[in-house]
Amino acid sequence: MTEKRDYYEVLNVSKDSTKAEIKRAYRKLALKYHPDKNKSPDAESQFKEISEAYAVLSDDEKRNQYNRFGHAGINGRYTAEDIYGGVDFASIFRNAGFGFENVFDILFGRGGQRNNRKGSDLRYDLTITLEDVAFGLKKEIQIPGFESCNTCRGSGIKQGADSKKCQECEGTGEIKLVRSFGFMQFAEVQVCNKCRGKGLPAENLCTVCKGVGALKAKRNIMLNIPAGVEDGFSLRLGGEGAPSYTSGSRGDLYVVLHVKPHKLFVRRRDHIYYPTKVSFPNLVLGAKVPIPTLYGATKLKIPSGTQTGTLFKLRNKGLPHFRGFGKGDQYVEVTVETPKKLSRKQKELFTKLQKEFKD
Repeated sequence: MTEKRDYYEVLNVSKDSTKAEIKRAYRKLALKYHPDKNKSPDAESQFKEISEAYAVLSDDEKRNQYNRFGHAGINGRYTAEDIYGGVDFASIFRNAGFGFENVFDILFGRGGQRNNRKGSDLRYDLTITLEDVAFGLKKEIQIPGFESCNTCRGSGIKQGADSKKCQECEGTGEIKLVRSFGFMQFAEVQVCNKCRGKGLPAENLCTVCKGVGALKAKRNIMLNIPAGVEDGFSLRLGGEGAPSYTSGSRGDLYVVLHVKPHKLFVRRRDHIYYPTKVSFPNLVLGAKVPIPTLYGATKLKIPSGTQTGTLFKLRNKGLPHFRGFGKGDQYVEVTVETPKKLSRKQKELFTKLQKEFKD
């Protein structure tokens, strides 16, 4: 499968480009690759790619999602929380019914495969700890969403229904609209809201799911999160997204991981940094001090005469290399701890020491 190109690269603009600059770049490329003017074999696919990129980058909300999560953030536009939180199911599928494939089916007379349209992709955000990154995690999550209706077996049609046609869409299951898009016009295909895309009158639809073919439900999914993942890493679970509103396969589920900041350690890729304060006598005379790690406490040997700000390395006490072997290291930065209060005896001793250093 060919990986999608970066939308900014497609339009040949930078990430900080203004809307006006993006629009100018789109118009220039659209004129160049429009299939009516450009007869090269790949003109249609390039025009489609250009239009798709412009549709995202010209919309502030979509552009922000794309900047944060890339293509996964656009494909997974309907999150599990959105669906369960009360978004109209028919509206979701009506929006999902329009894509660039539909536009070119109408413009260039291609026969589509709308009866096998894949279900929508979903996104689920999960917060994990640094310890989870170190050891990996198996966790069961609950996804609110939809499951196929058992009464109609996902078809949305009442058993024994006759062959009458929906008057709104004349049995096609689709409503075709024409809208302006910049200086051009596009034909837009939407799923018929009255028959849910079935092409049948309302009385022939399933009375349980109202023709949708799916009902609200919660699903438990077991996640296997590998060790060493980065913050923002996305797990793709194929076929665990929303069900198809036709006879197509389920969409995919994208689980976006967010690593919670640790109270002791700072992560830098696969390495761990830990700052600690050590008393002045221990830096001067040397000592063994206890140091916490993700794998339990250990002793750090500090040589005599160690300077404040010295960085020590604890080998293999960092995070596992993701999809690799071995671990990073833990770096311990020692700084001198200056006492804020001294007893009379301590002051006398420090005064004598000060005189010794002067001599």
